[in-house]
Amino acid sequence: MSSNFHPDGTLFIVSGPSGAGKTTLINEARRQLEPIGITLYFSVSHTTRNPRSGEAEGKSYYFMSEERFRDMIARGEFLEWAFVHEQLYGTSKKEVVDRLNRGEDVILDIDYQGAKQIAAHRDLNERKLNVFIFPPSLDILEQRLRDRGLNTDQEIDTRLRKAIDEIDAGKEFYDYIIINDDLKVATECLKAAIIAKKLQTKTALAAIDKMAERFKEERDGRFARRR
Repeated sequence: MSSNFHPDGTLFIVSGPSGAGKTTLINEARRQLEPIGITLYFSVSHTTRNPRSGEAEGKSYYFMSEERFRDMIARGEFLEWAFVHEQLYGTSKKEVVDRLNRGEDVILDIDYQGAKQIAAHRDLNERKLNVFIFPPSLDILEQRLRDRGLNTDQEIDTRLRKAIDEIDAGKEFYDYIIINDDLKVATECLKAAIIAKKLQTKTALAAIDKMAERFKEERDGRFARRR
């Protein structure tokens, strides 16, 4: 376990158009960062859409009715929520904020609308990082959507149009933009962004200051014994 990293309640937001490969990148980065001491808790979103084959309640999403979802909106229970591709999606405020306050690092897979909403929470600005995942081309994005076999031609056209809007709006908003044209390279880029942020947090800087003071004390003690 490296002394470079400390769980300190950092929020990592990963966004990008449907089909850009966000989920795969997040899963790979989480798996590869764990051995060096960076544990990222994945916040499971709430949605009104139906489960797809292989999706599990509480692991893939929290699936719920539109009525229940809108009740949660009315009670202010979402850190962010959005209407995306004819369905509602949202991130639990309590789950994310409670984890951050306990010093746990959290990673979110949300769209541009959600990332913008979280940006309005000024108390989170210093402790978060925004990353946008670019597809290598519109043709490849379309092929990825078709290969998934989850959408009709009309739905794919809608997602492609939305992807162009998200890319245009997001390029000036995010701290880092990663082109996912090679999974291995893109994963390394996402890991590098996360590591860079972790090395700049107040906790990391405070640990370095403490270590520097200890080195001074050890130096002074060593030289004193030599007199």
